[in-house]
Amino acid sequence: MNIPNILTVIRLILIPCFTYVFFLDTPNSLTYAMIIFLVAGVTDVLDGFIARKFNMVTKVGAVLDPLADKLMLLTVLGCFTLKNYLPYWVITIVLIKELLMIAGGIYLYFHKEKVVIPANKYGKVATVVFYTAIVLTTFNVGAAYNDILIGGAIFMTMVAFVVYLRTFRKQH
Repeated sequence: MNIPNILTVIRLILIPCFTYVFFLDTPNSLTYAMIIFLVAGVTDVLDGFIARKFNMVTKVGAVLDPLADKLMLLTVLGCFTLKNYLPYWVITIVLIKELLMIAGGIYLYFHKEKVVIPANKYGKVATVVFYTAIVLTTFNVGAAYNDILIGGAIFMTMVAFVVYLRTFRKQH
């Protein structure tokens, strides 16, 4: 277990923390939940940077890191959907895409000599756009741009999925 993997595990632990704080019935629970979400985002950036910079990339990290990202994003989108901050179609599209990617990843890992397809730049861009939209939604900053940001994040998510499918076909 190295530092990047420890940061990823911390991010996994922050997921239930976010959910708990998000649904607390206290005056600043949404702000505190966003702080947890942003800390998770920082750990994501840090673990990737440290892993690449100090050559600490591992197969465990290659699996756990995107899993932590997916679970955090789905959790936040799910919470926002349940509170009616986002429409249901957003979580539906992202959930279907993520489930298909997880199924494909499991298949390749267990049936193709433990092949792991790394995250692609389009998925990373989609994540950044989702994070931006979520923060802006939370603090009611740029509400006019939220639909554009969410639409852009969904578009980038679909582009990332198409790129993933192409890579999957090459590996399969």
